[in-house]
Amino acid sequence: MNTVYFLVQQMMFFSIPLLIVALGGMFSERSGVVNIALEGIMVAGAFCSILFISVMQDKMSGQALLLLAVLVAMGSGVLFSLLHAYAAINLRSDQTISGTALNMIAPAAAIYLARTIQPNGIQQIQFINTFRIEKVPLIGDIPVLGPLLFQNAYITTYIGFAIYAVSALVLYKTRFGLRLRACGEHPQAADSVGINVYHMRYFGVLISGALAGLGGLVYVIPTSTNFNATVSGYGFLALAVLIFGQWKPTRILFAAFFFGLMKTIASAYSGVPLLQNLGIPSDIYKMIPFAATLVVLAFTSKKSQAPRASGVPYDKGAR
Repeated sequence: MNTVYFLVQQMMFFSIPLLIVALGGMFSERSGVVNIALEGIMVAGAFCSILFISVMQDKMSGQALLLLAVLVAMGSGVLFSLLHAYAAINLRSDQTISGTALNMIAPAAAIYLARTIQPNGIQQIQFINTFRIEKVPLIGDIPVLGPLLFQNAYITTYIGFAIYAVSALVLYKTRFGLRLRACGEHPQAADSVGINVYHMRYFGVLISGALAGLGGLVYVIPTSTNFNATVSGYGFLALAVLIFGQWKPTRILFAAFFFGLMKTIASAYSGVPLLQNLGIPSDIYKMIPFAATLVVLAFTSKKSQAPRASGVPYDKGAR
């Protein structure tokens, strides 16, 4: 059972950022805007929040600092995603090119700013990780469930599950969610009943930016003690989770767990005696998440049904 506990705990470290970022992409695409800039927004959110932690860790620590960093990550993600929203909605530019531009800008800007701000031109932003929760009081002692979810965990794990629950509720049980989905399926029809399509698409992209920025922080915190202007392709992997999850919250949750498990096998195979004794080269394990992505998308992409108006700039005069 110790091996199972280890695998599940490690899987959460990789699955939760995928879940958060994919849900962010869902809001954007449900509104009709393709957001392949998730990778760049993750870098921007991680850079700002980890820099905040690095600067403030001498003045405060623990979960309060992490929660403040969560707000910084979401705020910076919103601001950075405004560039994509303006280009895609106001300028009606190609959304793929706009997103690609942000993906190229973010890491370069992070490296330049880190070297400018920090002494001696150091690129890596170091921080002390004091955020791991050894055991949640009371519920951490529950047999099986306690060691799985409430020991050696981070508060960001529970934030991720909360975001999933809120996302499912907002998308399917609120007027806002209905309007958002209408703008992604048939914006002209939505406009005809008085819905401001431009505003709804802005909301979708900005929510996407907030969650992608948070995902950058959630990715870095459990797995490292520094940030080096990269999130290791997690934004693109989140896009695969989004497509595999059919733009639906519950399917995205299970897709995130699947890809998180693949990533866990690739990164933590040495902690599993069975996998370690197979004698397979480490490079093969590192290929597993990306090979799984290709295989899964090859078998599921034919059945994928993206929102009909996703990626199509809205023209108010078109019918």
